[in-house]
Amino acid sequence: MTPSPHSQSTTCFLAVGSANRSIPYFDRSDGCGISIIRFDEETGDLSCLSETGDADNPAFLAVDATAGRVFATSEVFEWPEGTVTAYRLDPATGALAYVNKQVVPGSRTSHLALDPACRFLVATNYLHDVPNEVPGKAMAIFPIREDGGLAPASASVAHEGSGPNPERQSRPHPHSAAVSPENDVVTVADLGCDRLFHYALDTGTGTLTPAADAATALPPGSGPRHFLYAPDGRHLYVITEMASTIVVYRREGGRLEGPISEVSTLPEGFAGETQCADIQVSTDGRFLYGSNRGHDSIACFAVDPETGALESLGYAPCGGATPRGFAITPSGRHIVVANQDSDTLAVFAIDPETGLPSDTGWRLPVGSPTCIKAFCVQT
Repeated sequence: MTPSPHSQSTTCFLAVGSANRSIPYFDRSDGCGISIIRFDEETGDLSCLSETGDADNPAFLAVDATAGRVFATSEVFEWPEGTVTAYRLDPATGALAYVNKQVVPGSRTSHLALDPACRFLVATNYLHDVPNEVPGKAMAIFPIREDGGLAPASASVAHEGSGPNPERQSRPHPHSAAVSPENDVVTVADLGCDRLFHYALDTGTGTLTPAADAATALPPGSGPRHFLYAPDGRHLYVITEMASTIVVYRREGGRLEGPISEVSTLPEGFAGETQCADIQVSTDGRFLYGSNRGHDSIACFAVDPETGALESLGYAPCGGATPRGFAITPSGRHIVVANQDSDTLAVFAIDPETGLPSDTGWRLPVGSPTCIKAFCVQT
């Protein structure tokens, strides 16, 4: 007898990637790899359901909750090429089952993104200075098979350029990518070139060609890291690692206009060492958040619904050290922060009226967490 849909319940899960191999630019790497955690948003219970260590330094994850698929990078400093690994998720137990792995044509695979239809996985390579790196591609597209595994890359691209900071920008350093809401353009944020590079995506073949507007310039020396689209698709927000700012662009006909504004993620007068990391937007699009590593905070902003401009609301301590990644739960009620250098997940409640997060005191020890994805499934 088929269960009634009304007998099902929604469960919130957290997929956490953590560093489990030594990396020279991390203080330590004490993680297990990938953890699947059940999160009760009423009680704050954080229960680790499963762990797997068969992926090397899964520093970034992507999740297709509907199909029960989890994808992981391997960001290993010495490797001339990275890898991406596909898993199936059992929502009843939280167990991950290995499906397959593909080689990425470039080193330091640091970011993954799914297209809106979840038919392609986009892998971005930071391209650190690794000897004998071949072939040194900035980004690659992997078609997703019916069984959830990954086919070999259907397309890849290389970048050229540099920025004004000789220590961080002597060559391209692509840091993240995303596919447009219309599912027709792949955009790559390149920290080394201070550019967003745009590629037209053929969803029939998984191939790429330069878009009509091939690149968007950011302020010199800013170092764009991650970016996202507003829920209504009308604006794009870029967080810069080196300048600690969020740069706002308007979207018209799929093209970017601007920047229309640039705001700091730091309090006025702050002079310590810090770098931005992650950026997230509330489920209703009214509030935007960015993480500061060094200042160790979550910067909070109100979003003007018409112009997309940001107004600072303040800064919430991140509940640990080095908030490399954070996630907003699908309900919009909580922010969960992966504090890399204090080995903790910290949970904050979001005030639905003000958008400000408050520390719940809920914590879960996780070694060297670098990425966190929150999602819900029917159980």
